[in-house]
Amino acid sequence: MEPTLIEIKQDRPGFDRFIGSWLCQGDRSIVIDVGPSRSAPKLLASLTAMGVHRVDFVLLTHIHMDHAGGLAEFLHHFPMARAVCHSKAMAHLVDPSKLWLGSQKTLGDLAEAYGPIEPVERDRLIPHQEAREEGIEIIETPGHAPHHLSFIIEGNLFAGEAGGIYLAGQGWEYLRPATPPVFFLKQFVASIDRLLTAKDVPMSYAHFGRTDSSHHMLKRGRAQLLFWERIIREEMAKSDPLLVERCMARLLADDPELNAFEAMSSADQDREKFFMGNSIKGYLGFLQENPSP
Repeated sequence: MEPTLIEIKQDRPGFDRFIGSWLCQGDRSIVIDVGPSRSAPKLLASLTAMGVHRVDFVLLTHIHMDHAGGLAEFLHHFPMARAVCHSKAMAHLVDPSKLWLGSQKTLGDLAEAYGPIEPVERDRLIPHQEAREEGIEIIETPGHAPHHLSFIIEGNLFAGEAGGIYLAGQGWEYLRPATPPVFFLKQFVASIDRLLTAKDVPMSYAHFGRTDSSHHMLKRGRAQLLFWERIIREEMAKSDPLLVERCMARLLADDPELNAFEAMSSADQDREKFFMGNSIKGYLGFLQENPSP
C-alpha cells in the first residue's frame, strides 16, 4: 500500500505544508516521525479521523524537535506502540534537557513555537540495531543530524532530511540542503552514496513530499551539496562583511534548485531564509575547520 503523508499544521505563518508524518498501513501500522510536541494533538486527531486506532511502530529518522518532539504524547495515546531510533540518540529522548537547550540555542523562538520536549520511558524505545522487523530496512545516514536514520519499507524510501528539503507545487520544484551546525559534509555525501546503493524506489521526504525516483533526487541533492560548498568557499575568500547574507544572496541567484523561491509567499520565504541561514552556518563551521577542498 502506498504510504500516506499527514500534514502536521503549525500555528505559525509560513509553515503550511512543511512538517509531516508518514503512515504505512498493512499487517501493521507504522508512523515515520511525529512532529513537534505542541502540534501532537493535531497529528493524533488526523490519525483518529483516518480510523487509525493502533500504531505498532514509530520510526524516528532523527530526534530534532520537529520530528520527535511529540513522541511522549504520541506513545501515551498509543500504548501498544514502540519507537525505533538511533541507539546513541535514546538518552536524549529519555532525558531531553540537553536536546531542549540545544534546540533553543539553534532555533530561538521557533523552539518555543514547536513546544518543549517531554521525556519518553526507556522501555518504549528500541535501539536501531535491535529493530529486526521483517520488511523494514534501516540505513544509518548521518549528515543532517549525527544520529540520522533512513528506512526502506515495502519498496519506499523514507529519507528524513538525508536528501534535503523537497517542496513541489503546480509546475515547480524546490530543493534545499538541510545542513545546520554541527555539519560534516563528507559524512552527508557518504550517506547519500549509501542510499544510492539501494534499489531505485519512490522517496518520501520529511519536508515535504514524495517523488518517483530516489536515485534521481539523491543525485540532485548530492550535486547541490557540492555546489553549495563551492559557492560558500568562494564567498569566504572575500573580505566583505555580512558573510551569511552574501552567501544566501549568491545561492538564491545561482542555484537553479532554489528558483521556486521567488514564487513562494513572503511567509514561506521568511521560513526558508531562516533555515537557509542555519544551513549556511553549518557549511561555514565545516569549511573553517576544513579550509582546503
